[in-house]
Amino acid sequence: MIADGPIPLRVHDIESLSPSLKRFSLTALHGGELPTAAPGAHIMLTLRGPDRVMKNAYSLVSPAACRDRYQIIVRHVAQSRGGSAFLHQGIRPGDVIEAAPPVNLFPLSQSARKHLLIGGGIGITPLLSYLPLLKARGARFELHQISSAEDVGVFERLLAPFAPGQEIRIHGGGRGAFDLAGILSRQPLGTHLYVCGPRPLMDAAASTAAALGWPPGKVHKESFGEAAGGLPFKAILARRGIEIDVGETQTLLEAIEATGIAAPCLCRGGACGECRLPVIEGEVEHRDDFLSAEEKAAQSAVMTCVSRARSARLVIDF
Repeated sequence: MIADGPIPLRVHDIESLSPSLKRFSLTALHGGELPTAAPGAHIMLTLRGPDRVMKNAYSLVSPAACRDRYQIIVRHVAQSRGGSAFLHQGIRPGDVIEAAPPVNLFPLSQSARKHLLIGGGIGITPLLSYLPLLKARGARFELHQISSAEDVGVFERLLAPFAPGQEIRIHGGGRGAFDLAGILSRQPLGTHLYVCGPRPLMDAAASTAAALGWPPGKVHKESFGEAAGGLPFKAILARRGIEIDVGETQTLLEAIEATGIAAPCLCRGGACGECRLPVIEGEVEHRDDFLSAEEKAAQSAVMTCVSRARSARLVIDF
């Protein structure tokens, strides 16, 4: 099945994994199979709250071969802009949610001789979708999950079906007890690295790999984007002659959408480049993982889903 429009999903089941983690099982509203989602894919949910509409992307943890449902795991975070709180507190089995078709910006390499997976906290989610395929193929892989002490038991249960005969380790002491350089330095040639988690972890993995001589094409990151917060500013959409106030806790993309304008977006995490818009005037505070250092220094584009303005106003060619 191939879908090119919104997919209505029914919340089939909600499972509490811990006080802050829930697994949601979503099925097609009218029954039947859902569009195929390759390992590493995500879906973007439209969440209609009482006072605003939110669009959030979530990695699918269900195996690619599972076509009868999509599964996501969501952590309820104190700094939530509304999405995680809405799912944890406002959604019940039987509710209907609209999803965009699955998109994969974090696929497994077909040429890797070994796959090195590193997850930080809830960053385990896209890696979970890899494991059934890697296990079925008999592929060589190694997984390291960095966890807080209180979450170790949750991740042990999630990873238990894949542990026999494979190198899977949970590091319950957090980043401080994790030997990133040692793990990267002992990998054989042909290994591909996949890392997902907080930005400091992904930045450290990328910089450490580069220092050790890893080719950039063998380092893959799945970004959640940075926190939206920052100083308020005004965004001027030059082509429309519209001035928008961007609040302290909302993204530029959310502020544009709140006016009813359909702005380009895909991942909402600063990774895909779909929401890139040209900048005419103003200084951008870049928070994305897509633009190069040279492009960021040029101050000629902004990724509206995560980046914002350092200046009081930002004029955009849109």
